[in-house]
Amino acid sequence: MLEVYIDAASAGNPGPSGIGIFIKGEGHHIQISEFIGSANNHIAEFTALVRGLEEAQKLGSSLVSIRSDSKIVVASMEKEYVKNEEFKPFLEKALALADTFDLFFIKWVPDTQNKAADALARKAIQKEKN
Repeated sequence: MLEVYIDAASAGNPGPSGIGIFIKGEGHHIQISEFIGSANNHIAEFTALVRGLEEAQKLGSSLVSIRSDSKIVVASMEKEYVKNEEFKPFLEKALALADTFDLFFIKWVPDTQNKAADALARKAIQKEKN
């Protein structure tokens, strides 16, 4: 099973944003830190979800567990619904990617259990500033 920890950080809302993805399991230990331009925090969180699922798909795993400290991302995936039209394309893409795995789970975790992904997201913003 792959455990995919995702997070986002924004310097302003909206503002310069980064995503962090930490993947472990099945012999993998992958860290991704990407600047995504200017975004609000929710868009950045959904972007991290989609990228995390894309990376898991590349690794060819059949069992994936996403861990996120974003309640809106986790609730949207569980309900397969989001009110805000701005988030719908991200949710649709994430649901389509999730369907490619034999088993897919998403779980909300507190910030304290998502420190690696948080640090990667913050690092992406700092790299862009320098």
